[in-house]
Amino acid sequence: MKKLVVWLCLLMILGLCLIFSINDWVIQSTKDFIVKQTSDLKGYDAILILGAGVNGNAPSPMLEDRLKKGIELYFQGAASKIIMSGDHSREDYDEVNVMKDYATRTGVPSANVFMDHAGFSTYDSLYRAKEIFKANKLIIVTQEYHLPRALYIAKSLGLEVVGIPAVKTIYPGNTSRELREVLARNKDFFLSIIKPYPTYLGEEIPVFGDGNITND
Repeated sequence: MKKLVVWLCLLMILGLCLIFSINDWVIQSTKDFIVKQTSDLKGYDAILILGAGVNGNAPSPMLEDRLKKGIELYFQGAASKIIMSGDHSREDYDEVNVMKDYATRTGVPSANVFMDHAGFSTYDSLYRAKEIFKANKLIIVTQEYHLPRALYIAKSLGLEVVGIPAVKTIYPGNTSRELREVLARNKDFFLSIIKPYPTYLGEEIPVFGDGNITND
């Protein structure tokens, strides 16, 4: 019995070492693609803004910060198109229309905003950005803690990317979110090796066309 406990403890220690080694690899291998100076960014196919929850018809504070940064980049001329990728799996929950409405109210033409209604996860959003929206050169906008995972997935899929952190704000639950992200980085590390299909694919909608085709 004592030997069994020792072996279980060793396995637990090895498991934790593996988890934190993968976490560190994802962070270190993507840090050079996180850009703070954005004024020189030009010629990207699209700005990909990742969903982060809505409250009725309003973006959550975290999502609003992402939207503000992505829209700022659009008006700087970093890309002429925006992809809003989020969860629209139910009629009563719709991240992407809230995101698009926010952008158009700031003056972004509707035709330049594409909605990815099936961005159910970070992996799904990146996979669909490449295969459905045919974007190969992307600016990813999300919070800084989330960028390493998003960039790692994108690089594994062969995308040319940079990551731009949204304005740094303290959100409720930051500590637990950071801990969950360690496990999420591990999960997506292995997904990036296996490269399964996303939850949903569908017909191609090249981002170089009219974004109104994604309206519902």
